[in-house]
Amino acid sequence: MPHIVFGERIDLEDFSKKFTEIFQKEPFLMKITNIFIDKEKLTALLPTIVISEIHQQFLIEISTRKSKTTIRLYPNTDPEKTDGVKTSMALLAQQIMNHYPGFEITKTNLSDYLAMVIKN
Repeated sequence: MPHIVFGERIDLEDFSKKFTEIFQKEPFLMKITNIFIDKEKLTALLPTIVISEIHQQFLIEISTRKSKTTIRLYPNTDPEKTDGVKTSMALLAQQIMNHYPGFEITKTNLSDYLAMVIKN
């Protein structure tokens, strides 16, 4: 399962105010326009659309715990793990790092995708 873990806890309410739409046309269409936070402010869901060879709609989940934040695919939507799906997660991580420059990734299996979006 693709995931990105930060060694710090994100304030999801603060991030939701700073969140800006992610939209990309090339090399595949990708769109993340909203963020929804649960009432405990521990989990956020972001509806995501990726169109490449196939059209996929799924949710990216940001979950917080005492000393970490994890970005992963919401298990109930389970999209095919295409380059577009993995890139959408990396772009979300990039936005978090832009808003919170002190955050560091402590664990991930998406290093190649993170390197690609951060260099652009």
